[in-house]
Amino acid sequence: MKYLAYHAVLILFFLLPLSGQAHQPNQSFIYLRVYENENVEGRFEIHNSDLQTYFGLDIKDTPKPDDVRPYYNQIKEYLLKHSSFSSKNKAYKIVFTKEISIFPVVKGTFVRFHFYLEDSKELPDEIEVTYSVLLDEDPNHVNMLAYEYNWKAGLINNESIVALDFTKGNATKTLSLTDSSIWKGFVAMVKQGIWHIWIGLDHILFLLALILPSVVRRKKRLVEVAPGKTESRYYIWGWEPVKKFKPAFIYIITVITFFTIAHTITLTLASLEIVSLPSRVVESIIALSIGLAAYHNITPIFKGRDWVIAFVFGLFHGFGFASVLGDLGIKGEFLTLTLFGFNLGVEIGQVVIIALIFPVLFFIRKIKFYPHLLVYLSFLLIIISLYWFIERAFDYDMVLDEKIRRLGGDILRALGLREDYYKT
Repeated sequence: MKYLAYHAVLILFFLLPLSGQAHQPNQSFIYLRVYENENVEGRFEIHNSDLQTYFGLDIKDTPKPDDVRPYYNQIKEYLLKHSSFSSKNKAYKIVFTKEISIFPVVKGTFVRFHFYLEDSKELPDEIEVTYSVLLDEDPNHVNMLAYEYNWKAGLINNESIVALDFTKGNATKTLSLTDSSIWKGFVAMVKQGIWHIWIGLDHILFLLALILPSVVRRKKRLVEVAPGKTESRYYIWGWEPVKKFKPAFIYIITVITFFTIAHTITLTLASLEIVSLPSRVVESIIALSIGLAAYHNITPIFKGRDWVIAFVFGLFHGFGFASVLGDLGIKGEFLTLTLFGFNLGVEIGQVVIIALIFPVLFFIRKIKFYPHLLVYLSFLLIIISLYWFIERAFDYDMVLDEKIRRLGGDILRALGLREDYYKT
């Protein structure tokens, strides 16, 4: 436990510097999304307090898009006057999409104004960018530009790594587009796969339900079913520890292999848009999969075929992973490498999770209390599963879950690891 706590603190120590510089008052941002064979998309982000102070807008401290919309043309004209994108051959026209989104951060709120660069499908090696928003009004103001998405630069859903910064007297800089490669994009997708299995609590709990019985085996007892007639049956506490490491390891390999095969199939089908399921259905079944896997630990559903649960529900987990790719803004470019890299990352993430849990289970398997631990944890997983299933299937936010979500969201936003915003 001390070992895990130490590493958790160490991870936070390295993450904080990355997030601490981003999205503070007296900063404004441009985030760009660079695609293959599509126009560059982007957004301007201005802090709510700056809109109130320097634009004189009468809006709330935590506005909704409709609160800002009456001032949209005024802000748009100002942004067009104080920003530009050009190369040696052409100037790119900034086209606003009329979309406004709100991004709450630890210290206030940022208002986002979305745009794209017209006729920017074929980009040069360098673009000259001018971004002088509020630099005249506030000498201490700093503007920043970052790639939110640039596959070949290895930046996917990026919020922290800044490419350029603009200050008073230094409001025009050159953005290089040459620091990119297929390898960087592939590595970025591997990292995304690892990260999303680690933050996917429902996937982790499903894996936990699958591997809890890996270090024990069911045993039977004779039950009198009629006078003078007995029958061999499984019973709830009927577990005995495996004697050697090999059978436990084979169990783990078998179950995880079938889970991997299943979610790889549906991740590919969904990403290729061959098969599509409503996200509400997928997320509900993923929630239910935890409970059924846990119930199988108490009363076997598929006797001697635990891999069946891993495979069947792994199919739905694959659809869940596909929705993650959609949320990251993947639009089908470098699809083969994207799928391979993301899936490889998921497998690496799974291996790490199992490597942390399995040795502990193997070490404590001979403790008399282990069968009770297995059953009690399985009951807990069933309760969590039903709780999430009701929420997802009936689109109902329960009080406890909402409080946990808010607390977790606040922590992730403070670390710069989560983006929650309203848009219209």
